[in-house]
Amino acid sequence: MKILLDENLPRRLKADFGPDFEVHTVRDMNWLGKKNGELLGLIVLTGFDIFITVDKNLRY
Repeated sequence: MKILLDENLPRRLKADFGPDFEVHTVRDMNWLGKKNGELLGLIVLTGFDIFITVDKNLRY
């Protein structure tokens, strides 16, 4: 399962996922500062299964 952690989450959170997960951060992907719509498009295009964020401005 491929997971993306938003830039508003601590990078060390990656270590909390087990070996069954491929975890990346927005920073890892060089997507820092991308607006929500653009970011969601990139997430879909690159095949992430899960996006984890605490952004309350992101509706879906």
